[in-house]
Amino acid sequence: MPSNIAHIDSVMGKLGLPAPIAELSARRWDAIIVGAGHNGLTCAAYLAKAGKQVLVLEARERIGGACTLAEPFPGYRISPCAYLAGLLHPLVIRELDLPGRGFEWEPAMGGYFVPFEDGFSLLLSEDDAEAEAEMRAKLPDAVAGWRAMQDVIRRARTALRPADGRDLWLNAPPSQEQIEDRLKGDQDAIDMLFDWSMAEFLERYISNEYLQLAYLGQGVIGTNASPFDKGTAYIRFHHNCGQIDPTLPGTWGYVKGGMGRVSFLICDAAQEAGAVVATGVPVAEIIPGEGVVLEGGERIHAPVIISNADPRVTLRLLGANADSGWAAQVGSVPIEGCTVKVNLALAEPPNFLARPGLNEPHHRAQMNTPLSKQQWKDGFAAAKRGELPELLWTEDYLQTAFDPSIAPKGKHILSMFCQYVPYTFAEGSWETRREEAGQLVVKSLGRLTSNIPAAILDMEVLGPPDIEQEVGLTGGHIFQGECLPQYMWDQRLGYATPMPGVYLCGAATHPGGSVIAVNGRNAALTVLGQL
Repeated sequence: MPSNIAHIDSVMGKLGLPAPIAELSARRWDAIIVGAGHNGLTCAAYLAKAGKQVLVLEARERIGGACTLAEPFPGYRISPCAYLAGLLHPLVIRELDLPGRGFEWEPAMGGYFVPFEDGFSLLLSEDDAEAEAEMRAKLPDAVAGWRAMQDVIRRARTALRPADGRDLWLNAPPSQEQIEDRLKGDQDAIDMLFDWSMAEFLERYISNEYLQLAYLGQGVIGTNASPFDKGTAYIRFHHNCGQIDPTLPGTWGYVKGGMGRVSFLICDAAQEAGAVVATGVPVAEIIPGEGVVLEGGERIHAPVIISNADPRVTLRLLGANADSGWAAQVGSVPIEGCTVKVNLALAEPPNFLARPGLNEPHHRAQMNTPLSKQQWKDGFAAAKRGELPELLWTEDYLQTAFDPSIAPKGKHILSMFCQYVPYTFAEGSWETRREEAGQLVVKSLGRLTSNIPAAILDMEVLGPPDIEQEVGLTGGHIFQGECLPQYMWDQRLGYATPMPGVYLCGAATHPGGSVIAVNGRNAALTVLGQL
């Protein structure tokens, strides 16, 4: 079957109906997948490759869920939520032949850049020797501690995620006891995974304030918790244990053409294997063991239904058919988001006061705008009260420094991921305060530059309710629920549910959130094993 990726790209994932609903309803299906996010498409690809008749139904017009492509400004191809690939599983890349379909990934080897308001800055390379040279020049007392901190992450990653079939992200999720057995008494690694806050993790190894502040945000990415809260050190590990390229463990990178192409390429693999993908088809009800009812009232039959929707949406679709114990577990996982996503179209890159210039090495780096410890505490408390903080922590990526093709010639895209904001305002709403939130993001970056906001040509602001409405993620939580240790590994929701023939394959399952795709693979293998 010829590749369909050119078509998927040309319509930016808006596939529509492959056949009239009546015709889809009349066909025999082995499995229906609800939701065409990257995990749902992955699940479809593996089931179809195993010879199953698979139908994927997506409520929105576009496939990809949070990992898709849109054009919020003319000529700018932007993935609204997913910015970089680092946790995408190499087994999925290989087994679905994503490189053969056009997958190109460039490691983000520009380092980790943190400028401060007093003019100090750090640019820490992915190469340990280069990073240590930067610290020896600026923070000589911090080198040994930084090395020890990096080493505990490396030890845990090597033990838990070897680049072979022993990877604990594959197959059934492990228990804490199994994880500790792998770590063989490495108490620091155990505490990092299950106990420490991000602040405790940093303070155990590092006494320098600049370096502590540079890293605090890495313990709360997408997490509605303070870096002073128990368990947030795990978030740092989760985002640093990728094996997308086993020769560069923990490295993130840019996907040529934009992150949404990951979903498009997986969709291509699913369709080539025989799966049918339909968009703009909302499901109104899941009937265990029988199939689904569409919003238009049509019924499509299948003995297996696999939900890529988040568990709260799945619970709503099941209604009275949901098992009460399972429903209680779903309800126990926090799912209220605290991030605002901002995409900027820029006339030129940010010109940082600490390192002036418009074409500098740090423009290819992961850029963070730091907060003081008190600002972190105050900001988290303010968002919990339904208020906007004084400043936001932002993590920023100049997409066009790696791939100029996604913007008009000479223009730039800056993707910004920012915390903390409220899901619900104490006064007003996101409709009335979205502009204010966007300007707070601009202020949080602009205080460190000489040309922001002047260089901004256009801006897209997505608060948690916007992410919920546009992407379909309850609460606007990008990981379908918290990824703190008490909700991870075997505490994640299972692929199989107590309802007959009903499965989950999204980020709410092991190994958690981000663009990983192995959730969908694991779910497919579970379905095939039980069939």
